[in-house]
Amino acid sequence: MSSTATSNPPAIRRVAIVGAGTIGASWAALFLARGLEVVVSDPAADAEPLTRARVQAAWPVLAELGHVLPGASAAGLRFEPDLEAALAGVDFVQENAPEREDFKTALFARMDAVLPAHVIVASSSSGLIMSRLQSQCRHAARFVIGHPFNPPHLIPLVEVVGGAQTSADTIDRCIAFYRGLGKYPIRLNKEVPGHIANRLQAALWREAIHLAAENVASVADIDAAVSQGPGLRWALFGPHMTFNLGGGAGGLANFMDHLLGPVQTWWDDLGAPAVTPELQQRLIAGVNAEAGERSIADLVQTRDAQLTALLKALQR
Repeated sequence: MSSTATSNPPAIRRVAIVGAGTIGASWAALFLARGLEVVVSDPAADAEPLTRARVQAAWPVLAELGHVLPGASAAGLRFEPDLEAALAGVDFVQENAPEREDFKTALFARMDAVLPAHVIVASSSSGLIMSRLQSQCRHAARFVIGHPFNPPHLIPLVEVVGGAQTSADTIDRCIAFYRGLGKYPIRLNKEVPGHIANRLQAALWREAIHLAAENVASVADIDAAVSQGPGLRWALFGPHMTFNLGGGAGGLANFMDHLLGPVQTWWDDLGAPAVTPELQQRLIAGVNAEAGERSIADLVQTRDAQLTALLKALQR
């Protein structure tokens, strides 16, 4: 990564959200709650009313968590469909465009042509490689991945990783900005497809699909094996620290001495399922049975309410 630094960049006061959708709207709600000026740009005809509705829906939760600063208002949201007009005078850009390398590469070059060199452009990309996305940009040093977890206004995690041309200063400034918003940014030392959290999710889901394909248990019971078991611990500690506690007074060293052998046999038996159309239909039917009469909107409401309660408990 480049070591080029930006000398005395201005404080971040005005943020552009490029690409609305659920992620962009969630970011917008958080930025507004933290007292920033926010302009959203998205060419879709229904983008503005949907974004405003999502921001309004997120506001009470942000207030309940104590994230709304005095004087902050959701009414401060500005919408500008024209990209170049939206970027005028901003200090930071959070990009949330479709997850396509060709699309983002062209979009980055377009933004790079009009933004001052000190303005950071952070991409919410869930798995693309920044070195490729920044390849057509003159000021490539200011492009960085700032990948949130859905919904960004609730989940603290942000994965920050630069490309080959991203400056260390950009990464440092980006991490400081997210931390100032109350997020929990983590620094990736190298680029990998899917970053960290999505790779961990994908690994777990692959084995969950394998267990369903082998009819070890129902889809609902496989889900419950996570949500009613280790998932509760993972809300507090990650896998390494969890197994450190599992080793008792001897910690992870003791755990490895006594249990690494059995764990290795489980690793050796993990599956790599072929997700055929038939298996896809089994999984869809299984998750629909698990949901029962609850709609997607009902499930999202339940998730967000329980996330809020969990976050409040962790604050205490």
